[in-house]
Amino acid sequence: MLVGTVKEIKNHEYRVGLTPESAHELVAHGHTVLVETGAGAGIGAADEAYLAAGAQIVATAAEVFARAEMVVKVKEPQAVERAMLREGQILYTYLHLAPDPEQTADLVKSGAVCIAYETVTDATGGLPLLKPMSQVAGRMAIQAGATALEKAHGGRGVLLGGVPGVLPAKVAVIGGGVVGFNAAQMAAGLGADVTIIDRSPEVLERLSNHFESRAKTLYAGKANIAAAVAEADLVIGAVLVPGAAAPKLVTREMLATMKPGAVLVDVAIDQGGCFETSHATTHAEPTYVVDGVVHYCVANMPGGVARTSTYALNNVTLPHALAIANLGWKAALARNVHLANGLNVAFGKVTYEAVAKDLGYTYIPAADLIG
Repeated sequence: MLVGTVKEIKNHEYRVGLTPESAHELVAHGHTVLVETGAGAGIGAADEAYLAAGAQIVATAAEVFARAEMVVKVKEPQAVERAMLREGQILYTYLHLAPDPEQTADLVKSGAVCIAYETVTDATGGLPLLKPMSQVAGRMAIQAGATALEKAHGGRGVLLGGVPGVLPAKVAVIGGGVVGFNAAQMAAGLGADVTIIDRSPEVLERLSNHFESRAKTLYAGKANIAAAVAEADLVIGAVLVPGAAAPKLVTREMLATMKPGAVLVDVAIDQGGCFETSHATTHAEPTYVVDGVVHYCVANMPGGVARTSTYALNNVTLPHALAIANLGWKAALARNVHLANGLNVAFGKVTYEAVAKDLGYTYIPAADLIG
């Protein structure tokens, strides 16, 4: 198969869909790899490294899209990229379609076969292609929140861990999944007063056993969330409903109860955000203030640590890329139901139920197209 990757064009996105090592693996399996010049610059991978791996360097993204049978990316295709997709071409990347009707409409119109990293599953019910970026984002959320809490950045002027004689900051983590766990680990490691909020008794028990006295757990009832948000210096939104828009768990009214200069970090912003006052920001302008509360809502947080993120992502995306290239998309998805769960749009049909429901499309099961 002819596989291509391009330089990401989303604001301050430095990751790349294929590392030189991944390109080498694809070439070793008999495939041809096209790489847009400069695609790996953000992770320190020069064109020469791709050439040494057996890939071909091409001058433009347009050439990659025109020639490649499968395009491997990191972020959702931007409008100019979506316009270059063609019927039957495979797009393998993060999509996050539920809160993005324009992207969904363009992908439907293109007829491309769009496989989303974030809805591929595993035997345990997990999301293995989302997990490494969730780990990165959870850990980064505490770094970002700690910075935003500094007075110079609009925050309360509070140090997360405090110092002897001064209490540490209160951190509320809403959601006890991969993002929430990693955020809580970082916050607790810095000495903050951490509360993790989740609605699953099993998750709360697991977290309580892991953190013991280093973090508290709280059931995610509306009153409990409101009380925790009112007390917090930093709130991390770490809620995920796979493939669907995130629920709005922190309302505009709750902001009035928060401390001036408190910080909200919405890691769920890729799925529309879990704070009512959230809207997507970029690394160039990461924060804004609503009712005295600082909001950090960067939609591609892991792009800020591009090298770590790219290699972590390629570790989990490459095996499926190889399967698709080796077998073709239909056979690869037919053999692996978990990979089939990644099919969101194909030949003008929406094949992921949560996306179809949220955006008003007729849902066509992926199995109907795989045959």
